[in-house]
Amino acid sequence: MIRWWNLKHRETPGVQEKEWEDTEMKTDIEIAQEARMEPIKTVAAAYGIGENELELYGNYKAKLTDELWNKVKDNPDGRLVLVTAINPTPAGEGKTTTSIGLADALSRLGKKTMLALREPSLGPCFGIKGGAAGGGYAQVVPMEDLNLHFTGDFHAITSANNLLSALLDNHIQQGNSLQIDTRQVLWKRCMDMNDRALRNIVVGLGAKADGVVREDHFVITVASEIMAILCLADDMEDLKERLGKIIVAYNYAGEPVTAAQLNAVGAMAALLKDAIKPNIIQTLEHTGALVHGGPFANIAHGCNSVRATRTALKLADVVVTEAGFGADLGAEKFLDIKCRKAGFKPDAVVLVATVRALKYNGGVPKADLGTENLEALKKGIVNLEKHIENIQKYGVPVVVTLNSFVSDTQAEYEFIRGFCEARGCEFALSEVWLKGGEGGEALAQKVWETLENKESHYHPIYPDEMSLKEKIHTISSEIYGADGVSYTPSAERALAQIEKLGFGHLPVCMAKTQYSLSDDQNKLGRPTGFTVSVRDVYVSAGAGFVVVLTGAIMTMPGLPKKPAADGIDVNKEGMITGLF
Repeated sequence: MIRWWNLKHRETPGVQEKEWEDTEMKTDIEIAQEARMEPIKTVAAAYGIGENELELYGNYKAKLTDELWNKVKDNPDGRLVLVTAINPTPAGEGKTTTSIGLADALSRLGKKTMLALREPSLGPCFGIKGGAAGGGYAQVVPMEDLNLHFTGDFHAITSANNLLSALLDNHIQQGNSLQIDTRQVLWKRCMDMNDRALRNIVVGLGAKADGVVREDHFVITVASEIMAILCLADDMEDLKERLGKIIVAYNYAGEPVTAAQLNAVGAMAALLKDAIKPNIIQTLEHTGALVHGGPFANIAHGCNSVRATRTALKLADVVVTEAGFGADLGAEKFLDIKCRKAGFKPDAVVLVATVRALKYNGGVPKADLGTENLEALKKGIVNLEKHIENIQKYGVPVVVTLNSFVSDTQAEYEFIRGFCEARGCEFALSEVWLKGGEGGEALAQKVWETLENKESHYHPIYPDEMSLKEKIHTISSEIYGADGVSYTPSAERALAQIEKLGFGHLPVCMAKTQYSLSDDQNKLGRPTGFTVSVRDVYVSAGAGFVVVLTGAIMTMPGLPKKPAADGIDVNKEGMITGLF
């Protein structure tokens, strides 16, 4: 149980006093387990979804059938609102919590609203971050199902990925008619867990029948190209076409070898036939949520599936979606990759911050973030300023919201409000963690007013015809604020090869630390005078983008010294505890 402060406002404006409430705030999992969920058939019916258009996974989760899409595909699109944030800090920002609370608040204002979110990965769930179903009274449920196996999508993606690996190694073992150069195998195995010991491995050891010895690697499932393909595919036909384009290796002549050449496409598609269908669950206040796909934003493109977002836009008047980590990562990829590929035109962006996180960016230690410090706030707010500027470069209206903490002061709020309004942004406080949709009504009102009164002129930040190096430089300079970009010799060679193969027109997916605008996680605030270091580049031909690895970013994370898994258990009644 978590004790919480109750704020009592005195007659003097801007002055608050704190005292302990006699009651205690429940943990996220306690709130979720005590929630009264509606049958998912009831939630779906509110959006015109019939029972025959659902594939039920118990009473509270389901997949949407292709028949539903065929019924609604000609409906007009609703408005699309993207929720993003400043760079994450140990103080926490609450982006998913804000997305869920905003959707509930818009529903309370009488707007037909739906969420489109990513599925959580087991990696952070058992690692350092914990669950990803929102928090407090702004959650999607069933929370334990979502954070663990859910409907099996990630398992299907992992299986499809590793089937391709098995077929690749088997082809080499059985005579290697495609002349695959085992020193140039690009395709990596995957699993949805943080396991640093699998980053670099050797396979094929043992007897001759055990395979050809070669170096291999694992990535976490959410960094797999299969995840990106699933999230960007329009339908099964498009999915299969994209799977066939995957470049698994180069042959001895330096030519790409694809999954189609390994005859892997049909079997992989069979494993993904259910995973490609969007999932529907609900919030604590019974707003519908399409939760589907889950690429990380620091090492992948960080957005839920195109199919889920597109379906939600046909079912609701307003769709609230989010992109992972800060606006320099998730929002940039949403706006430059997902929207470009799917033809989406976002109507507004909500940028989430907290007073505590801004003071952390201003140099205040985590232990001292509860103390008013306007000087540190002035130093740290430059991080928010940069993210505002970045979103505005895409031509989309911005609403800034602060997740309210009881240690915040009115003076801090007013400083941030004035700062945002001076830069042409709407501003609202959010109390959705404590109050659910009711605590997000001020934010919802600002968002609705923005949708009604401000026109979005969305455009990507770079055109397709730019060279890959020009695209990398544009993101690094315009979004991160870098002075330039440096490349390792291997990255230079990879770029030249990718351009030669005809992939120079693709957008770039930057793999970068989430903790800083730069590629150095220790540079807080708004760094200047730095160079982005590119150490490797590879093409995800099926997904349709080029991945650029910067700094020390890893595509297979490791567990911390004390992982969240230490506190997770199941009691004798089968109730999960400690998940979040």
